[in-house]
Amino acid sequence: MRPHWIALQPEPVAHVDGAEALRVWAWRALRLTPLVAQVDAALVLEVSASVRLFGGGAALLEALLHDEDAPLAAAPVAPLASAPRLAQGRTALVALARLQLPPLPRLPINVLPLHALAAATPHLPTLARLGVHDWGSLRALPRGGVARRFGAALLDAMDCAYGQRPERYPWLTVPEVFDQTLELAAQVDNAPALLFGARRLLAQLGLWLRLRQRGALVLELQWQLDARRSNAAHTDTHHSGDGWGRLQLRTAQASQDMRHWERLFAEQLARVTLPAPVLYLRLRAPATQPLQGESRSLLPEAQRPGDPLHQMLERVAARVGPGSVLRVALQDDHRPESMQQWHAADPAPTGSRLGAQHHALADTDAVLYPTWLCESPQPLHTDAQGAPSFHGPLTLLAGPQRIEVAGWDGGSGVQRDYFIARSAASGLLWIFRQRLQPSEVGRGAWYLHGLFA
Repeated sequence: MRPHWIALQPEPVAHVDGAEALRVWAWRALRLTPLVAQVDAALVLEVSASVRLFGGGAALLEALLHDEDAPLAAAPVAPLASAPRLAQGRTALVALARLQLPPLPRLPINVLPLHALAAATPHLPTLARLGVHDWGSLRALPRGGVARRFGAALLDAMDCAYGQRPERYPWLTVPEVFDQTLELAAQVDNAPALLFGARRLLAQLGLWLRLRQRGALVLELQWQLDARRSNAAHTDTHHSGDGWGRLQLRTAQASQDMRHWERLFAEQLARVTLPAPVLYLRLRAPATQPLQGESRSLLPEAQRPGDPLHQMLERVAARVGPGSVLRVALQDDHRPESMQQWHAADPAPTGSRLGAQHHALADTDAVLYPTWLCESPQPLHTDAQGAPSFHGPLTLLAGPQRIEVAGWDGGSGVQRDYFIARSAASGLLWIFRQRLQPSEVGRGAWYLHGLFA
């Protein structure tokens, strides 16, 4: 297989330093090939094994420049850098040399200028006096004389450039943990404005998650306050005395959707007050989880639904506060008023809780319960014969359904016979009659416990 190298150098972008741009493009390149190295201010990629996979060199370049996988895995929320300069060659040194020259005309290897070869740079004046100005002329010189006059390093570089010696580079890898810091272009005085810098960090996180094939469960955004203007005594839920502010978010399901994380940060930052201007941002992903690839159908797919339910609930909780969004938890209890409890929505329900809820549901599948349950049973009037009434006489349609629970847990035991009754004014009701009370008080009394919608 013939080697195929690409040299890449990011163009300068406002508010994006060179190191950040190189890191971003290196991560994008690692999606296409594992052989990516940094040489000075440029990147080199060996892509011979990837050209066929992507259907040709043009398709591979399109995937590199335009991130065509983004629609399948939630595109980054902010542009990482502008399109870089590219050059190609059969060796990395040829590609790097062409990167320094105008793209057209594409010079053959023998007429490439010597100043485009880094190993020849210290010897350019001497070589020029010898009339050697291109790679072909240097290669035509006697090897022994070149080695004695200029050293073996120049010969080794020429051999690598012509593919006669393997090129060795320290290959780049993706870090095991995402932890990136960003220096802001200007001091930020209000928390919602931090979202602009956070978008750039989230864009890098999106690339990192896709390379690692993982989804984020917990993100932590930190910001460093200007120590000269910071009030050391100011502490709250988001700020401590160490000069850093923190905001940690959790999600119920591991996600690569950076737009969802951006919306959560926007809701939370809107409620943060900065005691001093911010100079640096830091984004960490302390908890991630491997993700399985998404299966694609060969048939035309129907229109995809909107955001998942857990994402909508997380956004609502971020806006109104976590204690304002409740979830129901089923309990192992036969008393209707104790079968469920409401708790603050938990972003990550545990498996044991889900198992208990499933068990409770299984026990109640065969019972017809009303749509609305009274907060506490309401006593009903009875006529002279002891028949219940509710805005008029009631007609019993079904029952009794007997529920008996002993008070072993310290609660009150119940002994009830439930009926479905019809009211001319209120429709179907769920009522019960007390039975076998310890005292005569309440024996045979009727109560309203629910209504059927």
